[in-house]
Amino acid sequence: MTALTLSTAGPATLRADALVVGVAKGPKGPVVAAGAEAVDKAYDGKLAAVLDALGASGAEGETTKLPAPDGLKVPLVLAVGLGALPDADESYDEEALRRAAGAAARALHGTKKAAFALPLDDASAVTAVAEGALLGAYAFTAYQGGEKKASGKNGGPKQPLAEIALLGAKPRDKEHKAAAERATIVATEINIARDLVNTPPNDLTPEAFAAVAGAAAKENGIKVQVLDEKALVKGGYGGIMGVGKGSENPPRLVKLSYTHAKAEKTLAFVGKGITYDSGGISLKPAGHNETMKCDMAGAAAVFASVVAAAKLGLQVNVTGWLALAENMPSGSATKPGDVLRMYSGKTVEVLNTDAEGRLVLGDALTKASEENPDAIVDVATLTGAMVMALGDRTFGIMANDDAFRTSIHEIAEEVGEASWPMPLPEDLRKSMDSPTADIANMGVRMGGGLVAGLFLQEFVGEGITWAHLDIAGPAFHEGAPFGYTPKGGTGSAVRTLVRLAERTATGDLG
Repeated sequence: MTALTLSTAGPATLRADALVVGVAKGPKGPVVAAGAEAVDKAYDGKLAAVLDALGASGAEGETTKLPAPDGLKVPLVLAVGLGALPDADESYDEEALRRAAGAAARALHGTKKAAFALPLDDASAVTAVAEGALLGAYAFTAYQGGEKKASGKNGGPKQPLAEIALLGAKPRDKEHKAAAERATIVATEINIARDLVNTPPNDLTPEAFAAVAGAAAKENGIKVQVLDEKALVKGGYGGIMGVGKGSENPPRLVKLSYTHAKAEKTLAFVGKGITYDSGGISLKPAGHNETMKCDMAGAAAVFASVVAAAKLGLQVNVTGWLALAENMPSGSATKPGDVLRMYSGKTVEVLNTDAEGRLVLGDALTKASEENPDAIVDVATLTGAMVMALGDRTFGIMANDDAFRTSIHEIAEEVGEASWPMPLPEDLRKSMDSPTADIANMGVRMGGGLVAGLFLQEFVGEGITWAHLDIAGPAFHEGAPFGYTPKGGTGSAVRTLVRLAERTATGDLG
């Protein structure tokens, strides 16, 4: 993990391999942002003019490398775009700072130490820049390097920044220090979630995922319970077993329990953990299988959020449920037309084995409901329909309580995660009626993401506030990296869940 330090040193005195400055998009060209005054002075006050001559505009995410002039103790200056110049009485948007820091950190992969001289008006800005830089510095290189890595020879992939110094952040200021520590914890857990999503499915089986979660839990004072296939059969978890029985790698249900002695509220997070999704007997068509290692991103987000809550010492109880299975076709796999008896006792006619996430979540939601938490939030890469509706950067939010759905939407927007509230239309429920069982796992195609939410609602305990986050779009990024978002696993929803836990702990949840 990249190290983060706070420094009161001036940009002209700190030794580093690179110095990052912010540039905004002004009405007449690039404008050097606050925090870089000493750097601009080293360029004789002409840094903006030099950048303009090089074609830089200050647009969001734009990076421009310059040789450092005399007067700076760094060899390289990196100017990163912050987007539109704010009004004189306004500060830079936190997400703009987060994305700029991430873009700069990505551009400096292969560099040992970089100093960031971006605008830091308050502790919130410190959090944003620190998070962005640490997330942008992420790289998944565990499977790269080959013979060069094994032999110790030079070569292989560029490594991420080893150290980031935030200039202008005060190490003795309690708010700045707390902001940096929080950002480090959250970014660390997001990057661990990314690692899990990026790990090949032959290595991240349900059993292996459970082992990773169990080890981290024990390190952080979190209680862990793992139900293996024998316990799942004995306990009547027909949804999880129905999905997992087609694979040689049996399913698991993992419970992570973080408790605080003074907590007055309890949250339950439930994550879909399909470590590989072939579609089962309803096999996915060619071109849709290659990234299905990411179908456990919801469970990764839940795992990371519980660990983050423990590391932050939040005054709230948080229970995480990881519903882990591998969805494979075989002679023992569930077939379209089969009927499964869920943990709740409800029977489900399986019309499509590729609608498997709702089956494992159904069992986990019922189990989580037995403990009667104050609220349940499930997180899942659940439907392609949600991607069709909202694109690949926005997750959908459904809930059985409008106020709770609104709160989660506001929290997500606050921490920089794009989301949108979605309805649960009662008229769509009838499309899941089955002549054979209590409910079918499929309904009408149009509004499929909402149909899936309605299915999940059937397994939430009566009177329990519940929300469903469908992160199918933003959980795995297949395009070119941008801001602090890498190619591959993103750690989507972790920031939202952590902030929800913080708000619940302080009683500041509307």
